[in-house]
Amino acid sequence: MFRTKISKEEVNELPVVIFDGKITLVDDLSKVESAIEELRKTTLVGIDTETKPSFTRGTHYKVSLVQISTLDHCFLFRLNYIDLPKVLVEFFADENIKKIGLSLRDDLAGLNKRQAFKPAGFIDIQAIARNYGIMELSLQKVYALIFDKKISKSQRLTNWENPELTEQQQRYAATDAWASLQIYQQLITEKKLTKKEVDKMVMENIREQQALNNQTETPAV
Repeated sequence: MFRTKISKEEVNELPVVIFDGKITLVDDLSKVESAIEELRKTTLVGIDTETKPSFTRGTHYKVSLVQISTLDHCFLFRLNYIDLPKVLVEFFADENIKKIGLSLRDDLAGLNKRQAFKPAGFIDIQAIARNYGIMELSLQKVYALIFDKKISKSQRLTNWENPELTEQQQRYAATDAWASLQIYQQLITEKKLTKKEVDKMVMENIREQQALNNQTETPAV
């Protein structure tokens, strides 16, 4: 069984991990079909999205990038150039291909703003982590608990609509999709907790949080 939680300070002490496989930029419609054809050779991929950050109140941007990764090859679909082509939408709607990510509700909501579709085959790490004794919700902390390594967040606020994505941007983007896939493949090799064990763990976590809140609220004498 994995540790239940990990602190930010503990994560920061871990060695950094980054995707070192092949990266293919899909920034033109002519490249889409061959990319999807390659991805359809597997039935399990990691997925993530990136959106240009907004620093102005009331200003929002559409999803700029979709990352879809196998263990050794990540495709970066630049939606600000190609939008959501039909073959990509069909891939998202294919229930026979498992697409693993974290906090997928936000990703899918963003993608649906570009084009409405009915997603199928998506599995959210947040929805299954508790079954293996993990109470953390962030990708960075879940990965740290399982692999004792840290995913860098140094490029999180970068401009994903730059004409050219740097090597650092590409590696950062690919790492999150790849890491989700790694997490899932490791989790399914582990024994799940029983519902009783999960419920007990959740209650213990709630009591710990309440105790911390009480300590914070108690004025110093």
